[in-house]
Amino acid sequence: MSSETGTADTDTLARTPLYDLHVELGARIVPFAGYEMPVQFTGILEEHRHVRTAAGLFDVSHMGQVRLRGADAAAALETLVPVDVVDLGAGRLRYALFTNTQGGIRDDLMVTNAGDHLFLVVNAACKSQDLAHLRAHVADRCEIEELADRALLALQGPAAGAIMAAVAPRTEGMHFMTATSAELFGADCFVTRSGYTGEDGFELSVPADAADHVARQLLARDEVAPIGLGARDSLRLEAGLCLYGHDIDETTTPVQAGLTWAIQKVRRRGGAREFGYPGADIVDAEMRDGPARRRVGLRPEGRAPVREGAELTDETGTAVGRVTSGGFGPTVEGPVAMGYVAAEHAAAGTRLNAIVRGKALPVTVARMPFVEQRYYRG
Repeated sequence: MSSETGTADTDTLARTPLYDLHVELGARIVPFAGYEMPVQFTGILEEHRHVRTAAGLFDVSHMGQVRLRGADAAAALETLVPVDVVDLGAGRLRYALFTNTQGGIRDDLMVTNAGDHLFLVVNAACKSQDLAHLRAHVADRCEIEELADRALLALQGPAAGAIMAAVAPRTEGMHFMTATSAELFGADCFVTRSGYTGEDGFELSVPADAADHVARQLLARDEVAPIGLGARDSLRLEAGLCLYGHDIDETTTPVQAGLTWAIQKVRRRGGAREFGYPGADIVDAEMRDGPARRRVGLRPEGRAPVREGAELTDETGTAVGRVTSGGFGPTVEGPVAMGYVAAEHAAAGTRLNAIVRGKALPVTVARMPFVEQRYYRG
């Protein structure tokens, strides 16, 4: 699942149902997307490696959960996103994008066909505007309900499948990007096999009043450790996943961002339900002619990380792009980054420089993800 950034005045910050548990566990709390959230518990490096080798539990209750209900809900949602929602089978989910009239990305989200309704998970910093966007454009075609009484937990890592099979047998054998209802420790939950780390894992929509109990029961297992937002960021960066507000925003199109895989054939030129979403003409033109810039992976030389905002230049010193995310990759044991460069510099292996504190540090355009994605596909 994609995430976002944002801070707010400490007097107005919200708290998730797991806030007290985070404090009890010794979390370092920081402002994030309008919430007081745990950035780390024992340390980002240790937490990152625990997710890659065992299982980590993340509190992502700051994300927005929305239900769209009605016979026309899928067709209505397709007027706002370039993906195939109408043909999405029951119990399946899909990555989607809200676009603007310029083809830019208003937000990225997950859409699940829950059978009698669509279940959406949107980014915390965008959820108010996303709800307003939905209500302004599709409220006459479907019922829109914010599920403010639910928490969202993510159990991620190679041990997640066995853990979930043991505590919720109905989830055993679920494939990546599928969903089901299941009881966890007495709570009625909605479970998707998905996540934002590149590892196998699950996201659990839990009644808010049961979230603390469910989290404690999962954390009681030896394989599970609490994980903060710091490791969540380094895990998703190694997995080549976009962070909304950094790697994608209202100025980046799905084509520039390398997300055209999310636009199914039926919504493209010549498809049965081609176009019909904001900015479709611009996205179509870029898919046909190619974008002026592209999102790329970057491997800096040496050990020094290259951070967001660093300018990228070619061998002549001419500016050709900018870094949008960067840091140390604990699994690859070196710095990794991503950013946008002029299309003619986007080929893997291209040598560029990142300007860091006035110095040019060599970087190489690299394919993403930086680590193998290990989603469970059966």
